Amino acid sequence: MNARAYSWWRLRTTREQRLLLVMFALLAVTIVWFGIVRPLDDALASARERHGRAVIAEAEARGQASAIAALGRNRPRRLALPVRIFVPQSATTAGFTVQRADAFEPDGVNVMIGAAKPTAFFAWVADLQRRGLIVEALSANPNPDQTLSVQITVRQGGY
Repeated sequence: MNARAYSWWRLRTTREQRLLLVMFALLAVTIVWFGIVRPLDDALASARERHGRAVIAEAEARGQASAIAALGRNRPRRLALPVRIFVPQSATTAGFTVQRADAFEPDGVNVMIGAAKPTAFFAWVADLQRRGLIVEALSANPNPDQTLSVQITVRQGGY
């Protein structure tokens, strides 16, 4: 094979030999560029992108973990009274007239208030939530005298 290639090479003129050398050199550069350099560059760029996404995901996970830990530290204390007694009593203390309070298990109460000013009512609801109670359902209908007729279902938060 070498003898055949060597004899073929000898049959070429000096000019043809130089052109063939340039062609083989350019072919080698092209093969190295598209076969080695570009794939490595693409792989490195992909690795950098994956690393960036992983760093962001780790930071988000750490933030969520600290938020969860803060929830555990800031957990409201359990109420001294059962919810079925505390919520109607709290509504009366806030100045609302409770028309009906129906307790249901476990740790829940359904309260109906005939007339409540919206700002005072929603401030009271926010206070209930700060104390660790969960508002499961709330239905408010307007009365002709700028008040609301409200039905609210409240349950003790999980501990």
